[in-house]
Amino acid sequence: MRFYFSALSCFFILFIFSCSEEKAESNEQSMDSFRSEVEATPVRVALSEKKTFDYLINASGKIEALDQLKVIFERSGYLTELNVKEGDYVEKGKILAKLDQTESLFKLEKAKINLKNAKATYQSEILSFDGIFTSGDSARIIPVRDQLMAKSGLFTAQLELKEAELDLEKSIIKAPTSGRVADLQVKTGSLVNAGDELMEIINPSQLELKVKVLESDIHMVSIGQGAEIIQVGSGGTQLSGKVRSINPKVDENGLVLVGIQVTESKGLLPGMNARAIIKAPQSNSIVVPKQAVVSRSGRPVVFTVVNGNESKWNYVEPGKDNGREVEILEGLEAGETVIVTNNLQLAHQAPVQPVKD
Repeated sequence: MRFYFSALSCFFILFIFSCSEEKAESNEQSMDSFRSEVEATPVRVALSEKKTFDYLINASGKIEALDQLKVIFERSGYLTELNVKEGDYVEKGKILAKLDQTESLFKLEKAKINLKNAKATYQSEILSFDGIFTSGDSARIIPVRDQLMAKSGLFTAQLELKEAELDLEKSIIKAPTSGRVADLQVKTGSLVNAGDELMEIINPSQLELKVKVLESDIHMVSIGQGAEIIQVGSGGTQLSGKVRSINPKVDENGLVLVGIQVTESKGLLPGMNARAIIKAPQSNSIVVPKQAVVSRSGRPVVFTVVNGNESKWNYVEPGKDNGREVEILEGLEAGETVIVTNNLQLAHQAPVQPVKD
């Protein structure tokens, strides 16, 4: 009886084991058949590359003229003549405007007369010291001459003549530089004071875009670095430029002012809004197209193609992003085939079919 139960137990165990093997083999066959039945996802691919990565720093600002000067009245008076209008191009030294010269001319004539009188008095005084002046002894002549010029008022008369000439000169306003007239402030007949602004003169051929860059990015910007300039509302037209100046101070918002000289100013005017893209080349890095990086469970993932037709899930550590490409610090090697389309819902080890554009 004991032998009978022992044999029965062995038979039961063998039966269960064989059923388990059959079930496992059946499940495996089912998975294989399921994979073969799933249609391969068409995907476009690219290669991960090790190359110099151009990090792009985006910043916005306004166009300014490098050569932009305000023209100021240096004396008071009535504006009697205005020879330009806004938008006119003027050469350096051109007469822009004139103030009433009546009083200046009167002062100049009076100064000339005073100078003549002072010279006459001086010549009369010299006669009293004729012996000294004919002696040829400069050590005696110079002190006496200076004394007589001061006594006769010749020094004062000469100074007053120069002041009168300068006052007359200030009544004629000339262009301090070549450029176009902007922001004309007064009209003919206006009474102006010394220090009032007449206009601005702007040289539109030398323009600069002033932008503010994040302090975290400023270490990647240097003088002479290339940049692309895009005018707001221009439809994406790009102009070239280069970094001209970097303010050595960070403002209260954590921004640094950077000046980018425009090498071609076609269509740009001072005051226009524009955007700059400063190219900051980085050291050799593994780079993939931006579309290759997707997020799964809050972590960045890149799918690669293995065995020619199967997807592989790779956790990666992305670096900088320039809008077109992403730097990969860990998780990929150069030369791997990465998936750039239809990868948002892709699964690990899913069948894929790489297609050409």
